Amino acid sequence: MVIDREWDAGDMGCGDLLVELRRQLAALGPGRTIKITARDSGAVEDLPAWCRLTGHTLVLASPPTYLIAARHPLINQGRGPAE
Repeated sequence: MVIDREWDAGDMGCGDLLVELRRQLAALGPGRTIKITARDSGAVEDLPAWCRLTGHTLVLASPPTYLIAARHPLINQGRGPAE
């Protein structure tokens, strides 16, 4: 698998981590992947849950390393037309 971007989030907490991750994935575009290093203890549960809620694909979870593929904009978890 091709990794399009790597980001070391360090000890960034959940709120800041997820806001920045959203920004990073939006800049990458659909189907692109980001490798994240997140050392915050909450990332183990927060990142998989966030992916499930947003439709992004958690390709790998091997704390502190995570690989996430950005969702296609037409995939919106059944919430009606994509925005």
